[in-house]
Amino acid sequence: FRRYAVEKVEPFAHEWHLKDELIPIEVINELAELGVFGLTIPEEYGGLGLSKASMCVVSEELSRGYIGVGSLGTRSEIAAELILAGGTDTQKSKWLPRIASAETLPTAVFTEPNTGSDLGALRTRAVKHGDNYKVTGNKTWITHAARTHLMTLLARTDPDTTNYKGLSMFLAEKLPGDDANPFPSAGMTGGEIEVLGYRGMKEYELGFDGFDVKGENLLGGEEGKGFKQLMETFESARIQTAARAIGVAQSALDISMQYAIDRKQFGKSLISFPRVSSKLAMIAVEIMIARQLTYFSAFEKDEGRRCDVEAGMAKLLGARVAWAAADNGLQIHGGNGFALEYKISRVLCDARILNIFEGAAEIQAQVIARRLLG
Repeated sequence: FRRYAVEKVEPFAHEWHLKDELIPIEVINELAELGVFGLTIPEEYGGLGLSKASMCVVSEELSRGYIGVGSLGTRSEIAAELILAGGTDTQKSKWLPRIASAETLPTAVFTEPNTGSDLGALRTRAVKHGDNYKVTGNKTWITHAARTHLMTLLARTDPDTTNYKGLSMFLAEKLPGDDANPFPSAGMTGGEIEVLGYRGMKEYELGFDGFDVKGENLLGGEEGKGFKQLMETFESARIQTAARAIGVAQSALDISMQYAIDRKQFGKSLISFPRVSSKLAMIAVEIMIARQLTYFSAFEKDEGRRCDVEAGMAKLLGARVAWAAADNGLQIHGGNGFALEYKISRVLCDARILNIFEGAAEIQAQVIARRLLG
């Protein structure tokens, strides 16, 4: 995966970022052949049946090339985990092989404009209509929404509730779109959100107005379980995000180390100045600490032990380390780091989102503190 990132990702990532382009579909097809989308899906469902620790290796190395590529498998990981933990046998046998092969690309449709971290308060509703459901409401910050085939969609099925108890999870099918018509499915509209970094899959706002979802695609076949089903995926999602953060931090170190060697000032390389070499040394140390915590969390998950605190710590620390690495890396570049043409400017923008998505830093800290207080 390191070799793939060096050959197929790193030389092109900065151009994708500057042009705000989707990662080419050829990259997705190549990653599918490498098994990225079925990495932790059991072999009986067409996956590789590998561990969460393996997922960390893949996520880190691909994110070291470009966070967008390292994140392509995230939505597949979330969808597969939801289906494995909460799906019916029919749903497992239908969807997991398609996700593993990347025949079906999923997207996670949870967040709403007025409910960021407070998922339990979301208002998008799914109303029973014969055997099926009609979905109405708005969602935002939906990554890779346009060209995907399946939405893991969280909606309120019990209109008399205002908390997490009335929520259900759906495996909602949609038509993939293109540049001319990103959202061709009836009852669904969307618009792109322009962002600082993390651009390779694009972010969207979605609107649903009587959007059809088959009754058979209610996850687990039972209403009111959606929030609990989603909570069961958070450990893995945060471990994977921590691994992505380590990859971004490592990328910052790679780029900054090379710049410090190549750049000459006062007749010698920047790296020969103690203040510069000390920065690089601390970046390396912090990456190692975050990496070990992340892998420990993954090993705990693989052993079937509860690891919400460890996963939260790994994600919280990984995001901070990635930001510090990118920030210090840009400082080493001096004025050049502030120029868009230099890769470190992209890495800084990409690193900034890590403290927000998959649970904001403040939420991670709250989860950790709550558990520590018993």
